[in-house]
Amino acid sequence: MEGASKRGVLSHLSQLEVQTRSRRNQPQQHYRVKELKAKVEALMLQRDQLKAEIHVLKSLHRLRSSLDEQQDGEEEEAMNVESENSDLLRLMGKHIQLQDLLHAHHLIGGYDIVKTRRGRGACLSLQTAYEGVSLDTYNLEIDLKPAVRISQHNIPPFFPLSSLAEQSNMQTDLRGFLDALSRHLNAFAGRKQQLKLVKEQHESVEVLESNVLISRLVLMLTVPRERQAMLCVLEYTDRTKCLPTRVHFESNDEQLPDAPPWNTNCTLLLETPLHKALTTMKKSSCIV
Repeated sequence: MEGASKRGVLSHLSQLEVQTRSRRNQPQQHYRVKELKAKVEALMLQRDQLKAEIHVLKSLHRLRSSLDEQQDGEEEEAMNVESENSDLLRLMGKHIQLQDLLHAHHLIGGYDIVKTRRGRGACLSLQTAYEGVSLDTYNLEIDLKPAVRISQHNIPPFFPLSSLAEQSNMQTDLRGFLDALSRHLNAFAGRKQQLKLVKEQHESVEVLESNVLISRLVLMLTVPRERQAMLCVLEYTDRTKCLPTRVHFESNDEQLPDAPPWNTNCTLLLETPLHKALTTMKKSSCIV
């Protein structure tokens, strides 16, 4: 009787254990069901979005075909689009045509060129920009006959225009010269814009030295510890880049520039635009 009683107790405990495990699994199963339902709803929403995009693309394709027939002088069949989206579709079709024209403009060099003196010369415009902001526009007037040469321009006199012209063969590779000039001008505009943003955003940073090409900068930073001064020297030996090629720190505390945080700051300045790097250094309490 005693053995049977023990077996009965063990059997009851086993049943309780199974019930406990079942209750534990129920929340997990409930959570899994909710997760699957959410996934199904997301997939259904994605399906509806894809169907809408396919409908718009088909309408745009028909609209573009109609506009192309107009440009070729062919008769266009009347489009009986009575939906409220017809005007929007027409504008989107014209926008795609404009993108195609811009792509073609990029393929031929991406430069605005106007012929002058009945084809004996040309005027070119080079637009500079930094981080999506349009900056200065420079103009070149080039003689095409009897030989290709620069006759007039508004590029700053301190810019190495002559050396770039000598390095490139303008007679046979005019686009190569323009590409090199554009890289130099955009990099200069980017360095100039970064310096402007530093002066606007970081009042505690003092610019002690800068040259006209902004190929060398000396900044005075203030370290929070005892408000100690730190000189930051940046050199831009690659004039086609906005980022420095060398960064050097100087301080009365000779050990401070070699400390790990300043090694990190050196790498940061080499890889990040100057005004953004200084913001990061300020957030990490390296400078005030």
